[in-house]
Amino acid sequence: MSVRARLSLLSLPLLALTVAMPQVAHAQQAEPQKDGEGDEAIVVTAARTVLPPNALPLTIDVIDKQRLDQQIAISGSVTDAVANLTPSFSPTRQKLSGAGESLRGRSPLYAINGIPQSTPMRDGSRDGFTIDGFFIDRVELIYGSNALQGIGGTGGIVNQVTVGAPKTEGISGRVLLQGTADNDFSKDGLGGKAAGLVQWKSGRFDATFGAAFEKRGVFHDGDGRRVGLNLTQGETQDSRTVSLFSRLGYQVGETGRIDLIASRFELKGDGDYIAVPGNRDTGLPTSAVRGDAPGKSAASRTESVALTYSDTALGGGNFIAQFFFNRTHDTFGGEIAPIPTFQDPAIDPTSKLFDQSENRSRKLGAKLSYERAVPGFEALTATLGFDALVDKTEQRLIATGRAWVPPSDFRSLAPFAQANLKLFGGKLRLAGGARYENVAIKIDDYRTLASTTYVACAAGQTPGPTCGPSTYGGVAVAGGKPKFEDLLFNGGVIVEPVAGIRAYASYAEGFTVPDIGRITRAIKVTGVDLDNYLDISPIVSNNREIGVEVKRGPLDGSVTYFWSSSDKGQLLIARAAGIFDVQRQRVEIQGLEVNLGVKLPVPGLKATVGYATLHGRYDADTVPDGKVDTDLDGTNISPDRVNLAVDYARGPFSARVQTQFYLSRRFDGKARTIDDANPLHPQKLYKNDFGGYVLTDAYVRYQTELGGLSLSVANVFNKMYIDYSSDTRLPNDPTTFYAGRGRTFTLSWDYRF
Repeated sequence: MSVRARLSLLSLPLLALTVAMPQVAHAQQAEPQKDGEGDEAIVVTAARTVLPPNALPLTIDVIDKQRLDQQIAISGSVTDAVANLTPSFSPTRQKLSGAGESLRGRSPLYAINGIPQSTPMRDGSRDGFTIDGFFIDRVELIYGSNALQGIGGTGGIVNQVTVGAPKTEGISGRVLLQGTADNDFSKDGLGGKAAGLVQWKSGRFDATFGAAFEKRGVFHDGDGRRVGLNLTQGETQDSRTVSLFSRLGYQVGETGRIDLIASRFELKGDGDYIAVPGNRDTGLPTSAVRGDAPGKSAASRTESVALTYSDTALGGGNFIAQFFFNRTHDTFGGEIAPIPTFQDPAIDPTSKLFDQSENRSRKLGAKLSYERAVPGFEALTATLGFDALVDKTEQRLIATGRAWVPPSDFRSLAPFAQANLKLFGGKLRLAGGARYENVAIKIDDYRTLASTTYVACAAGQTPGPTCGPSTYGGVAVAGGKPKFEDLLFNGGVIVEPVAGIRAYASYAEGFTVPDIGRITRAIKVTGVDLDNYLDISPIVSNNREIGVEVKRGPLDGSVTYFWSSSDKGQLLIARAAGIFDVQRQRVEIQGLEVNLGVKLPVPGLKATVGYATLHGRYDADTVPDGKVDTDLDGTNISPDRVNLAVDYARGPFSARVQTQFYLSRRFDGKARTIDDANPLHPQKLYKNDFGGYVLTDAYVRYQTELGGLSLSVANVFNKMYIDYSSDTRLPNDPTTFYAGRGRTFTLSWDYRF
């Protein structure tokens, strides 16, 4: 869409904002407001404003510490917690890799205190595991494409806010001890976690230090079999995690504050098991037996440092300056991969070459923003800001020292401005803004890995010069310094005639780059010049939504309808040996989300229901015509879902029972093959329909003077099921036919002092 067209879409709310300005006077300065009837003020930092959620034309959810700890006890990670509570979030793969997991059918941007955890040049899909949930105070969810946090938020933002500074003088803290067991209390399925956090405050200075260690055993399915391992992409089962966290703070004057936050997270597979292929035809899932995995075990390490200065009353406004450094080192498991993945006859003519890859990424960034009510016209709140990000990424094969994805440099510079106008005492608000993205990518000349083609042999014909596999050296690719720029708009109208009841309509654009590493490593033709290679151009997604919310009395509900599109979206397409390539096609997604919470007449009892239905299509034509004709498959969109839950909290006792209905789905459209020239799966259709399943979890907690005791049970009825990802990805591969985790018990004790 052209800049002029997008200006036209935004013109109505901006014009109304301009016309209304002279008609308003003596309004109060914008400040955090209470949400609903008497709740504490909520400031969603991911929205880059101190305005409350009801002043923004967005779908926003905040998972507080209590709900987060509850879900982590049930499922084991922040990513699983978000997926359990969010109907339009896809079910997780229960693996270290989150490839294919989506929010509203697109990839969300994971952030910690606003710092992006993604690696834009080569998506290793480990960004959901970069800090232990013990150190997270709340999770902020902003749904739908937007550019509030810069590159990557095409599906929304999942911002993890770490524990805050201590509020009381002296020493305080928290301790957690936790044990996990499968349904049969198998020795190899036992796991445990120990974590501690110590905080100290003295006058203007405060300090926080914490550490968490977790050992996970293997998982077992509903039939008691070990769940298969994905040794290449990485596992959370059969692993060890060490997470360190620190925070130093100093109060500057009455309103200023300096924070230095550092964290280190490392998850390593123990490598005690190897996978046993399943059988999709008979329904036998992939399993595991004891054995030594070859090479280095899959692992993920993230280190991050951020320095932030904030002042809530600088020149009458709110100023935030954040500077950060982040680096990741992701190791993927190795194998003697089948052709054409890593084999090169120049190195090993027997086609028995072992190799494995690793991603290394370093980021430097800065985020500046200043927000205040316009002097003399306090009904209008304006925000000005500037974001900068520099990333350097490389993916290498560590056994042979080859570059799979060449060293790639990424630079983004983005000034932005937002405005929010409060009219008629807050009954009407107009919001809008723009962000200018200027992106530069630098990749030197390189050569792709050796490649293999396969020509089918006729009946009785022996593979040789005329048929069968044919391997040749990689192709030379001319590097380049492509640059991209775009002006991204957002605008919306919020109507709140009665406190706690509001309706809104909005338009917002998200901006990201495709997985350039997958694209550059997959080039198979000569003569490619990256300066004008269309496949690495950015993805601009347009998100439109209308919503109604009620937060009043015993009701807390919302209904949202959204639709989004991108002319050159990003799809993951399965190829040989479980490798996924990127395909750039037009994508259209629409969906409906319904959430309702009701406080029941019984004191302390609350029931909630959530529903999401999504439908996504893309242009599957070999020569794209801009018309969507095929359903997005399970690699690219989540199933429809219904969530039901009942919560009880009174005195020292609390409990929750939740059920998730993942509804069956048929994927319609043009038949595709996994790989027309693949000797392993010749001419087999991509059959990926989903049968659906139902899971129930339970949680109870009792608080004593010596701490809180809790027991959670995931998959209460020990349901045997094939998880959504495995049921819809690589449907002809018996090594990725994974069952979901069976009944799992977690006993926890935590103590605050």
